[in-house]
Order: sequence, then structure tokens, then C-alpha cells
Amino acid sequence: MITNSRVAYQQHDHLRCQNAAMHQARTLCARDEVRLTPIRETVLTLIWQSHRPLGAYDIIEQLSESSGKRVMPPTVYRSLDFLLARGLIHRLATLNAYIGCPFPGSAHSNVFMVCRLCGSAAECSVDAINSAIIATAARTGFEIESQTIEVSGLCPACQVDAVGQDGDQETNQDSAL
Repeated sequence: MITNSRVAYQQHDHLRCQNAAMHQARTLCARDEVRLTPIRETVLTLIWQSHRPLGAYDIIEQLSESSGKRVMPPTVYRSLDFLLARGLIHRLATLNAYIGCPFPGSAHSNVFMVCRLCGSAAECSVDAINSAIIATAARTGFEIESQTIEVSGLCPACQVDAVGQDGDQETNQDSAL
């Protein structure tokens, strides 16, 4: 199993995550002889701000704010399509948002553990799940092009925070927002 859950849910040197992601992106793009343009690199940097998925319109807003001029949605969506095609980011359909891939260039499935309170997400690849999906597809003659499994719950920090002083568990999903 490969996972980034140890860092995604804990305090850590996130600049190290960002630097590693950008280095991997530059290396993979150079290897594939494709351009990591400044806008693509900026979009990837914004996505890697944290281990929380980021929506396209949040990216547009941040880009517009930082550049001082209006950034058009097609510009961002083209960058997102490029980054998705290279395996540098993933799209979480249930959130309609994007998250950086900590394992680009390696074969892995996409299983995301998404905290419903803080919004952090950890990516995991579990051999048993991969095997079950592949076996099921083979039995049905289905050709897998991509797969993403999203699991919602509470990260370790939010589990502690969700338990009130009287032992009652927090049930309001919006309480951390």
C-alpha cells in the first residue's frame, strides 16, 4: 500500500510536499517532452497549497487576485486537463475539486480518505482493492480506463475535536467551516 496519510492529516513541513510535487512535475514533463508552462505550474502550486481539494473556481479566484487581472475559466480548465493527463493531480468528483498526486509516474489506484470536517484528503493505493476491481472488470469483460474511490469520514485530528467535553460526538458537518 502506498499512502500519504501520515502527512496529510498531521502537522508537517508542507513546503517539503510542495517542493517535491513541483520537482516531480518538472521531471515528468521534461521526460515526456511537454511544457509545464507558467500558468500550469501556478495552478499546480495552488493545488498543492494544502492537502485539501481545491475547486476550479477557487483556483480562478486566487489566480485573478494574485495577478490583479481577471483569469478566464478556459485558461484554468486547460491547465487542469493538462495536469490530469500527466497524472500530477486527481479530480474528486463528489467535491468537484482537485488535489495533487503525491505519486505521479507510478502505477496506483486512487482511493481518497476525505475528512468531512477539515476537508483534508489522503491518497492511498491498496493492493486488495486494486485486485478486486481488476478481477471484477475481467469477469465482466470491462476495460478500466480510470477509477477513483472516495471515502468520507473523520481524520485523526477531527476525531479528537469532534468529541465534545461531555463525550457527545459533533454531528454538524459545517461546524469546522
